[in-house]
Amino acid sequence: MTEADTAYAQDLEPASREYLQRRWYWYDWANSAYATTIAAVLIAPYLTAVAKEAACPGIADGETCRTNLDVLGIGIAPGSLAPFTITVSTLLSALVLIFVGGIADRSERPTRLLGAFAWTGAASACLMYFIAGTSWQLGVVLIIVSNLCFGASMVVYDALLVRIAPPDDRDRVSSRGWAFGYFGGGVLLALNLFVLSAHDALGMSEGMAVRISLLSAGLWWAGFTIIPVRGLRSLTGTVATPAARSAGVVRGSLVQLRSTFGELRRYPQTLQFLVAYLFFNDGIQTVISSASLYGKEELGFSANQLVITILLVQFVAFGGALLFGRLARTYGATRLILWGLGLWVLVVVAAFFLPAGRFGPWLALGVGIGIVLGGTQALSRSLYSQLIPRGRESEFFSLYQAMERGTSWFGTLLFGLVYQLAHSYRLSIIALIVFFVLGGTLLARCDVRAGIRAAGNTPSRVV
Repeated sequence: MTEADTAYAQDLEPASREYLQRRWYWYDWANSAYATTIAAVLIAPYLTAVAKEAACPGIADGETCRTNLDVLGIGIAPGSLAPFTITVSTLLSALVLIFVGGIADRSERPTRLLGAFAWTGAASACLMYFIAGTSWQLGVVLIIVSNLCFGASMVVYDALLVRIAPPDDRDRVSSRGWAFGYFGGGVLLALNLFVLSAHDALGMSEGMAVRISLLSAGLWWAGFTIIPVRGLRSLTGTVATPAARSAGVVRGSLVQLRSTFGELRRYPQTLQFLVAYLFFNDGIQTVISSASLYGKEELGFSANQLVITILLVQFVAFGGALLFGRLARTYGATRLILWGLGLWVLVVVAAFFLPAGRFGPWLALGVGIGIVLGGTQALSRSLYSQLIPRGRESEFFSLYQAMERGTSWFGTLLFGLVYQLAHSYRLSIIALIVFFVLGGTLLARCDVRAGIRAAGNTPSRVV
């Protein structure tokens, strides 16, 4: 591996590409600690407990606090603070991330930006250790900052895929990255769940066990980020920008961003893929975020049973991502994603008919989710990378991330509205089929090869 600056994978020797790919995988391993331990499992219930203590001191577990918090002059129920905070951070991300891509494309060393975003987010995660007592305000700020930094780092990270893998290799590389991330996130989550379940034997309170777990995720994120930042430091920024370098990073990025929205209509297949992705990814994210609620309230499973389910999904997703990446070499990413969406529909239908208390079949559904979860996400990333014009990868991936976050509340809104009207979580879960059907229909009608050629790229052997 030389230290010569590189722009695209096609310009690299095979040994250099393999070296860069191995370093690239480590950021999936690093950031999955935050995505799994903090975002998916711990921070929402913990912030809710802190908020309830602030509004209703001494309240017992399971009791409803009917005193509102004062959030910028608005009365917010403690039980709504966490989801409202996540909603605000999601919508804010949708606005901010579209600028991040333009800045990243115009940065001479994009991996420095990756490190800056990742370490700022990791620092915010580490500071969550100090959320205690009634300090819900600190929790709100840290969730917003860490979510923003997580999304921004993913814009830079995803865009680097085209710098380290040629088109024919991206499905494999993207799938390995997702698999590596699921495995890493599962390892740390298993360690943290041991600490949480054995906190009495370890001589600590449950709250302290949660705080230590939050800190461990931040340290994991920060520590393992060193590997990709150092290993990918030879990669340069874009080789073609629509704004002069003399315009500077900020003003030039605004010019570039305006140009992106103006030219997106020149790439109708890229736009159609984005819209398709927004629908089916919204369905995926809603199923994942609502699974615990469905399992607890509709099927009557305990917290320990749900934790076992989460761990099972994490480790099965590791194998699922690798399996989809291997199959894509023969059948193409588009076909594999469509097959995956068909399996998602079967999972949702099976969940609708699953009798309460049947933990074995519930775990079988978890296996099904794990198989398709990593595969559909990994192949969507690699397929989209081929639909992007060269030189504007970060910018277009910022649209990928920002539009995903800007619409990711549709599914949860539908889920909540159906329950509000019908008082049935079964009807709520089955209603999510519409997202997979719409997304799959749009993807099936997308002429991917034409879109790749329109973006000035050469299609891989099978897409």
